[in-house]
Amino acid sequence: MTISVLSVASEAYPLVKTGGLADVVGALPAALAPHDVATTTLLPGYPAVLAALNRPRAVHRWADLLGTPARLLAGTLDGAQPLLALDAPALFAREGGLYADALGRDWEDNWRRFAALSRAAADLATGAVKGRRFDVLHAHDWQAALAPAYLRYAGAPVRSVMTVHNIAFQGRCDAAIFDALGLPPEAWAIDGVEYYGGVGLLKGGLEAADAITTVSPTYAQEILEPAFGMGLEGLIAARRARVHGIVNGIDPAVWNPATDRALPARYTDRTLAKRVVNKRAVEAAFGLEEGDAPIFCVISRLTWQKGMDVLAECLDALVAMGGRLAMLGSGDAALEHAFRLAADRYPGRVGVRIGYDEPLSHLLQGGSDAILIPSRFEPCGLTQLYGLAYGCVPVVARTGGLADTVIDANEAALDAGVATGVQFDGVTRETLTAAIARTVAIHRTPDRWTTLQRRGMRSDFSWAKSGERYARLYRELLSA
Repeated sequence: MTISVLSVASEAYPLVKTGGLADVVGALPAALAPHDVATTTLLPGYPAVLAALNRPRAVHRWADLLGTPARLLAGTLDGAQPLLALDAPALFAREGGLYADALGRDWEDNWRRFAALSRAAADLATGAVKGRRFDVLHAHDWQAALAPAYLRYAGAPVRSVMTVHNIAFQGRCDAAIFDALGLPPEAWAIDGVEYYGGVGLLKGGLEAADAITTVSPTYAQEILEPAFGMGLEGLIAARRARVHGIVNGIDPAVWNPATDRALPARYTDRTLAKRVVNKRAVEAAFGLEEGDAPIFCVISRLTWQKGMDVLAECLDALVAMGGRLAMLGSGDAALEHAFRLAADRYPGRVGVRIGYDEPLSHLLQGGSDAILIPSRFEPCGLTQLYGLAYGCVPVVARTGGLADTVIDANEAALDAGVATGVQFDGVTRETLTAAIARTVAIHRTPDRWTTLQRRGMRSDFSWAKSGERYARLYRELLSA
């Protein structure tokens, strides 16, 4: 029996992307298809989404969807993948980013924008659109989290899955918005959407969903603890039997060094020598001195969570060891300033590009020697998976999905030929500096370094296992 799934999210690659959420939502349909799961993706009607819809047609209209008229447009992406867009110009047709204006300030009506998306998803899942019914509604992160709650309070028989990509982002709002959500009075309760006197969008989804997934097994355990649960650890613990950790994969059609058009030289694990062409290109792009010394790259939001403050403290040591840094990212203004100062202090050794550039991120993976990911917490992480695929050795904190996907290059693992990267415990200047030193030492032994790269490239980081696990979860929910 084919299972029909409605996947609802605020972004999906290649249409709109601010982070790993988009990559996961974009890759899931193809990962599920071999397991007899047909996925339709529902996204907000941002201008980029509407422009990408192939042969769009209006299949439903709301005269008043949480205060604004809206319509549902159906089409396909690239002529194949079913795609739905919530066309509500008052909510989504605006200048700026997906969640914030051009100055980086969160849109004040984000709660309404994404509650409307969730309500539309619930209506759609329960048959509001003729000829369209779904067995499972799969909601991603706080932006879609009210969809399971709307299903619950409608008494709908549709099963729901709530995936937490990062529990730190919860969609907490003032209590004054509750009346505008269109939920029944009983939803204002401790087992509903009420959260410390306000409305918790993610909290409401976690309470209502039939199953909760996180994006790695280790993170599923970590969020039971106050240090990682961000105030929701009690709820997660109470629903522990419904929590599943399913590690993310990557799309080999997008991330494959043998076919990647963003690379000046394409290569495989058997032709690693070709990477030197890409290394020269990274040096040119970031103003680094040409040479054989290791290039460490960073492709990240510049935030406390990502450990970027600690990395800034380690740059003197990194350069003293002979390493070089190529950084691509943006975030906290103070951290951006700190890395710019480092680039000024070490011209030719530290290069910084503030912002995000998708092709450049591919070049960094294909030409850098190692990628630094010193996250204090990391639900799954995708950049380390890209690094593995591209022979760009991950240097990671032992947390969340980083712990699940990288095998530390200790002596035993190196001798056995199973290591894929470097892990360290605790994000401090001392531990990160020691991890960088270990990486530089291994790099000085070419045979060991090449073995490390090849073992990573031969790892199974595809969606095959994860797609099968999600399909099995859907079937378990329906059989129950």
